[in-house]
Amino acid sequence: MNDILLIEDDENLGLSLEKYLKGERYSVKLCPTIKDAKEQNLKDFKIVILDWMLPDGQGLDYLKEIRQKGNHLPVLMLTARTELIDKVIGLESGANDYLTKPFEPRELIARIRVQLREKNNFSSELKDIINIGDISVNKGKREVTYLGKKLELTKLEYELLVLLAETPGKPFTREELLNKIWGYETYPSTRTVDTHILQLRQKTSDEYFETIRGIGYRFKEF
Repeated sequence: MNDILLIEDDENLGLSLEKYLKGERYSVKLCPTIKDAKEQNLKDFKIVILDWMLPDGQGLDYLKEIRQKGNHLPVLMLTARTELIDKVIGLESGANDYLTKPFEPRELIARIRVQLREKNNFSSELKDIINIGDISVNKGKREVTYLGKKLELTKLEYELLVLLAETPGKPFTREELLNKIWGYETYPSTRTVDTHILQLRQKTSDEYFETIRGIGYRFKEF
């Protein structure tokens, strides 16, 4: 896994930055075009350093594409543009930070470190958040919202929803759900699972809880 995806078409600047970043013990993948960058798996990187103007398009368009796919990877934009409006456009398009050329490599390193610290904090928070369709679960607060409105769920309804929503597409038998949610000590009938699924459907929508005939249920993949 690389630390940094550096997308910069200026060969001298790109190689210079790559050397400097490696000297700071970061692993770097240098790409001179958007096409080259798209051949990389963003999951293999911790941060993207993205030039605004590239030979095969604008870095801003690539940034928007990343964000539209729901990727929260930190993106630091490099540009020769100095107008305030350009900075605003970059940030509103999803950039986490913005650095105008020319710049000192030490400043770039400082900004990278800030973004990586924030990413670690954000990742920790994300582990407690489940967003699927119009349902949002905040596990840290034990809160569920649907269409932006807080749902009143019983303890068992909440735990059943979380179990299913954490693994969308995975089928669970009624017996598995009884074991995981109710436990063997208070083992009710399988009809109890059906009743709780019905209650969750009534509080949200039928589409989220798919019935698998002869088996049980699964949460819909979106």
